Amino acid sequence: MSEPGSEEQVPLYEEFIYCCGAATQVLKCGPWKDLLETESKTLPRLLFLIIPGNPGLAGYYRTFVRALYHGLNRRYPVWVVSHAGHCKPPNGMGMTEDTDIKELEDVFGLHGQIEHKLDFLRKNVPKDMKLVLIGHSIGCYITLEMMKRASELQVLRSVLLFPTIERMAQSPQGKLLTPVLCKLRYILYMPVYLLSFLPERVKTSMVRFVLRGLKCPDEASIVTSLNLFSVDCVANVLYMASQEMMKVVERDSTTIKQNLKKLIFYYGVADNWCPQQYFEELKMDFPDGDIRLCEEGIRHAFVLDASREVAAMITDWLQDILTRL
Repeated sequence: MSEPGSEEQVPLYEEFIYCCGAATQVLKCGPWKDLLETESKTLPRLLFLIIPGNPGLAGYYRTFVRALYHGLNRRYPVWVVSHAGHCKPPNGMGMTEDTDIKELEDVFGLHGQIEHKLDFLRKNVPKDMKLVLIGHSIGCYITLEMMKRASELQVLRSVLLFPTIERMAQSPQGKLLTPVLCKLRYILYMPVYLLSFLPERVKTSMVRFVLRGLKCPDEASIVTSLNLFSVDCVANVLYMASQEMMKVVERDSTTIKQNLKKLIFYYGVADNWCPQQYFEELKMDFPDGDIRLCEEGIRHAFVLDASREVAAMITDWLQDILTRL
């Protein structure tokens, strides 16, 4: 059980940084703003790091981060790092760093986003810090790749929520969107550019209209969605999505097998990005794995209206490692 106190009172620190030369938004829950500068006696034993889906805007996870930190009795920092170039940087900050040194080729592509997260950890988190990685959607693919490429990471658990880790273009949603993402995405830039000139209140009304089917839409999601009226953000979101369709094909069963005891998979019943068939096949291939099917009717984009429910479930799932710390 979490300690008393309002979730709204949870300290949340936001910063915009350059990581691999690309604008990156980071949300940090808890009093630990800089883990590299924190004295060892006050350093937390564990960091929860959230790897978002696509669009990879940290703001979508604002309520989720707060709820998870609150559910963990405010004992461990909970951070979320945006995908490179998916956030609209503040005034005076460009989408890319003004430098002659190019840290990483194609940072906005899928491979670049994986290296972007590893670079963030190297530059912001002590090497021996224990980690719980929480991936959402394509963030699950990135999480598995991080564990594969950097086996030295002290990962205690990886929670993979609605994992798009295989056959994305063959999924129901993938079949629908692959032609658009891979061949027609440039057509979308002009309407977004024109819409960007609308007053903020009109944009907000448009977002509310799109999300009107939700019973209780998260206000943080509505505000965050305004980033998608930026052509630069949308271009990076769609470019990454097009690469997902082409590159996320075969499930990496080798990495899953090597890390099976560290992994928790959570699939949706009616998820058009990772259908129930993918869950059943994974369960068949790894009968000893912690592979769960949602019984709560939570949607793939859970951050829109079910952040608190998912945070409560994760807290419950991780009680075994938390009691051992």
